[in-house]
Amino acid sequence: MATCGEALVGLLAQYGVECIFGIPGVHTVELYRGVAASGLRHITPRHEQGAGFAADGYARVSGKPGVCFIITGPGMTNIVTAMAQALADSIPMLVISSVNARHQLGRGSGHLHELPSQQKLVAGVSVFSHTLMSPDALPEVLARAFAVFASARPGPVHIEIPLDVIVAPADHLQLAMAALPLRPAAAPAQVQQAAQLLASAQRPLILVGGGALDAAQPLWALAQALQAPVQLTINAKGLLLPTEPLLCGSIQSTQAGRLLARQADVVLAVGTELGETDYDAVFDGGFALPGRLVRIDIDPAQLARNYRCEIGIVADAAQALGALVDALPTCVPTPGWGAARAQAAWTDAQAEFDAPTRSLTALITLVDQALPGAIFVGDSTQTVYVGNLSFNPLGLRRWFNASTGYGTLGYGLPAANGAQLAAPGTPVVALVGDGGLLFTLSELATAVEAQLPVVVLLWNNQGYGEIKKFMLRTGVAPIGVDLATPDFVAIAQGFGCHTDTVANPAQLRAALARTPGRDRPTLVHIDEATWFQATA
Repeated sequence: MATCGEALVGLLAQYGVECIFGIPGVHTVELYRGVAASGLRHITPRHEQGAGFAADGYARVSGKPGVCFIITGPGMTNIVTAMAQALADSIPMLVISSVNARHQLGRGSGHLHELPSQQKLVAGVSVFSHTLMSPDALPEVLARAFAVFASARPGPVHIEIPLDVIVAPADHLQLAMAALPLRPAAAPAQVQQAAQLLASAQRPLILVGGGALDAAQPLWALAQALQAPVQLTINAKGLLLPTEPLLCGSIQSTQAGRLLARQADVVLAVGTELGETDYDAVFDGGFALPGRLVRIDIDPAQLARNYRCEIGIVADAAQALGALVDALPTCVPTPGWGAARAQAAWTDAQAEFDAPTRSLTALITLVDQALPGAIFVGDSTQTVYVGNLSFNPLGLRRWFNASTGYGTLGYGLPAANGAQLAAPGTPVVALVGDGGLLFTLSELATAVEAQLPVVVLLWNNQGYGEIKKFMLRTGVAPIGVDLATPDFVAIAQGFGCHTDTVANPAQLRAALARTPGRDRPTLVHIDEATWFQATA
């Protein structure tokens, strides 16, 4: 007899799932009955939050949903933060959990891991949360989840299965992958209106977010036709190469980037929320779009948020941009706007960089040169803040972090583990700070166990350095930000990691040269004060 749990595993394999992140518990044992024979790889993090972050990193690099098996109650409360980060950044994640048996739900009888309503708890951090009350509904609910991942604005989906349903017979089910819907196409009338408006622009500007990751070619073609400068959000980095003269980078929060936005008479925003963490990272309300606005987004509700648009197109970004290119009438770009203005804005933005920003920009560039093709996965830390502003990678899905959207700490290391699983032959660098690393330090053990050669670049300023600076600037006594940090090198060695401590660029280059070919992580420790002194 095949159980519902076994049927679930078989269906996941049909949908192309290759990896599951989870910590087995007494309530999820029956989910694992079919895993050994399925060919799916199981990764055991050391905390359910680590499972969620690893699934997130896996999804961002692979483009496939990250899948987690999570126990009832505390497992779900632990993973909620990771789900919130994925929801904020539109990352596909499938969280499958157990829940108490059907006759026990909502009774408050004190059963193991019992919550008043686990489903209600998770509903706020998911696209949808469903309680599977019968094995018969399994194919339909999984089809709904993968339909979201394939054709809607993605995010976490939660399916909870009562303990008695997991073991229920499922031999009678027709277990076949459902036909997945295509993403919506742009309405032709709106495409024509947008094309006419963009062609008439004297000073066009294109703002692009992570919802356009599959649209590099039509984006480039449209930017070229309009001679429009392009600004990318953090999650869209790599859509245009650094050598493209129309690329301004991600300078929306600089004075130069803001001036460019104010000067634009027509702005095209594609796959972007136009949210605070991408456009006003200094949190002073200084970013504005006074020009006429055209928006393209797969989520119709998003077209009404943050900035009112004149034309709102609900569509897949690649399809809509391609249609715009085809519909665009002949236009004569304003001389000196396009590439000249884009490069001037980038040059002016760089002139705003202070000495620490220039030093850390050089550090990230050094790592990128030493480990060609590296994927950078970041926490909320100083190296990440600088790279968000100044680094333009040579490809897609090579720079992402948790400083945007929900902005959680502890993301960098476990998400880097997930990224390495998705790209086993590619260097993966986790950019972390001492404060953030302490949230999920135990995930070093996961990396060692799974033989993941992640390079953990630890920027150590013995506390929450950015928060301390903010407190001092606003006249608040810096309380709670100076931390008693441990000997990270000794701890990493105890986990079985390679380690290096570096004080200057030459030592960092030498340390990175030793990392290729390793089958376990390397912690590279950098003391902030020592590094800045060496690079002053």
